[in-house]
Amino acid sequence: MARRPAADKPESRTSSTKKATAAESGSRRVTWLMLVYRVPSEPTRHRAAVWRRLRTMGAVYLQNSVAVVPKSNERERTLRTLRNEIVEKMDGKAYLLTSSALAGESDLIATINAARDDEYEEILDKCEDFHAEIDKEFAKNHFTYGELEENEEDLHKLQRRFTKVVARDALGASKRQAVEEALVGCADALEKFAAEVYAADTNS
Repeated sequence: MARRPAADKPESRTSSTKKATAAESGSRRVTWLMLVYRVPSEPTRHRAAVWRRLRTMGAVYLQNSVAVVPKSNERERTLRTLRNEIVEKMDGKAYLLTSSALAGESDLIATINAARDDEYEEILDKCEDFHAEIDKEFAKNHFTYGELEENEEDLHKLQRRFTKVVARDALGASKRQAVEEALVGCADALEKFAAEVYAADTNS
């Protein structure tokens, strides 16, 4: 059973459009949101909380306590809220700036996209694990509703994880389409497994 989409698979119009969008993101001027902050060293949970919030929205660190993310209205609201919490609840200091890179923007875009591609690659690895689990059940002729339910939940987790990464993929990282296709493959494998479960139930 194939794990990854074939490299020579014909491109659809959707594929071409996404690649064009990704190429455009690498050449257009991007407006950036930059959060510069300082949080007291104690309690340590405050620093961890800020890091988690920034990571969740897809920001990358230029250096310690300086994080940037492509500007959008939603990200600006999130960062304004975070800045307010740093100042009023964590006894820290924070400055939220908008910026256009004068030099080095292509490197910054590449850094953002590499972070997203790392996350996409993790999902691709999990898709391979999903296929391996389905293959194992086929090899054992283990077609039960319990296994079907577990595999459905595993697929739903992968789909939810993908949705979260897409939400912070502001610049069109290159591996998004590969994950979309891999998830379709997982869904197809699950349908085949479900058919066997239903057949086993009918014949029992």
